[in-house]
Amino acid sequence: MLRRSSRRRLVDKVVSISAILSVILAVVLLGSILIEVVINGARALSINFLTQPPGAIGSGLGGIGPAIEGTLIVVGLASAIGAPVGVLAGIYLSEFAGNGIFPSSVRFFSDVLVGLPSIVIGIVAYISLVLTLGSFSVWAGALALSIIMIPIVVRVTEETLKVVPNSMKEAGHSLGIPKRKIILHIVLKSAKSGVITGIILAISRIAGETAPLIMTILGTDLFFTSLTGPVDALPLRIWRLVSQPYQYAHDFGWGAALILILMVLGLSLGLRLLAHRRGFKIGTIAA
Repeated sequence: MLRRSSRRRLVDKVVSISAILSVILAVVLLGSILIEVVINGARALSINFLTQPPGAIGSGLGGIGPAIEGTLIVVGLASAIGAPVGVLAGIYLSEFAGNGIFPSSVRFFSDVLVGLPSIVIGIVAYISLVLTLGSFSVWAGALALSIIMIPIVVRVTEETLKVVPNSMKEAGHSLGIPKRKIILHIVLKSAKSGVITGIILAISRIAGETAPLIMTILGTDLFFTSLTGPVDALPLRIWRLVSQPYQYAHDFGWGAALILILMVLGLSLGLRLLAHRRGFKIGTIAA
């Protein structure tokens, strides 16, 4: 018995130390990347860099104004499409679908889409949207990104709603509250943090995608003019900048990468703050 007890304590210590070392390694790696981006990107930041369109190649002038604007438009439009569809689909799978053939197929295809290379989605969007419409456009880019976003939100929403205790739902049913109000005011409110986290993860994923945007919005040096025309985006601009053989372009690329990180961070904090405030405004459950 003493040997077994000693062995268990040894295994527990090994596992605990391994877990701690893994966390430290992850923090060091991610922190080093973030520090590198901040140090190199801060050198390029200026008002002109943030507001001006790109200059001529080799001139060392210009900025990433159209890319910032385009990223906000494309990601915002994709989120407006993908987030509601993903949340509603997740609610359906968790609260209504059960384990039939159709819901099982939806779960299977959601898992497949989550792991599908984004370039494949970009090619499909190019064939089905760009060639059909006859031009690269914001709509094509937003729809391509929403396809990437939806399965992530679906799976996270479904798994989050399943964690809500059945006793809370049963209490609502015992009071005669309609199921739709139970889902809206009890289930979703309890799972709000997890659902928002899923949406943030999905937005963070699509904000950094490059391949689908190459195939759908193409990129431009001009500011946004129309939803049916091409537009620039930060991932595309970073790719173009680091492809140039000029040091200033590489510095601009670091600056654009820093702005992209700050935008995703700001969006994450903003969504959490908004959800926190909204949580106190939701009224009592009506029958």
